[in-house]
Amino acid sequence: MRHTGQDGRLGTTPPVPGRPTTLLFCLCALLFALITWQVIADGPLRDADERLGPWITGSRLPDGAAELLADLGGVAVAVPFLAAAIAYAAWRGHRAGTFRWWLAPAVAAVAMTVVPVLVIPLKELIGRTGPPGMDGSGYYPSGHTATAMVAYGGAALLLLPYLRGTYARRELVIACALLNFGVGLGLVRRGYHWPLDVVASWCLFGMVSQVMVLVVVRYGRRPADSDADTAMGTGTGTSTHTARPK
Repeated sequence: MRHTGQDGRLGTTPPVPGRPTTLLFCLCALLFALITWQVIADGPLRDADERLGPWITGSRLPDGAAELLADLGGVAVAVPFLAAAIAYAAWRGHRAGTFRWWLAPAVAAVAMTVVPVLVIPLKELIGRTGPPGMDGSGYYPSGHTATAMVAYGGAALLLLPYLRGTYARRELVIACALLNFGVGLGLVRRGYHWPLDVVASWCLFGMVSQVMVLVVVRYGRRPADSDADTAMGTGTGTSTHTARPK
């Protein structure tokens, strides 16, 4: 069912996360636990990872392009990008009088603060050494990958309601996925991280991203919308929603 979106135009209500989201969350959790166990125990998966890393490092991706992709996961680039998306979404939502317009920007900001809270203790606890040429330990999981996941994923979540049409929204999601993949590839290609450092961050902050979506979708709707969904027996968020008058 169509509804009026945050800017008063017709749009489509995102589905309420249900069983597919739960399964995906559990899959990410299991993969992260498996990878972490293999890294700590020097298991066969870690051995394969350390054979794959040099192969990717020797790939034909130009150094300049790889460095640029890796830099996109840095705090100096990713955090201002997310901050701009937060400011834009807050402005648009407040101007339109959207119900709980502040919720999605706040969730994105909190998610970014979670990055060091999760990553730094894990780095210290696991103490994985880096690829050849990198000094010290504390490379697992990848902080740049985590920062990119939250920054670009959070920005996509904030901007989706303001895009008109399924095609534009799909393209934004694809662009976000490709950007995060590019950051991970650049980090491994430049020899800053092992592949599993990157994959582990994708799994860990894939869970964080799903929590972001769950909070925004579940608590960003008017109670009447939730009651209507329950009465319809769909649980898919296909209810009517009208922006509050300014």
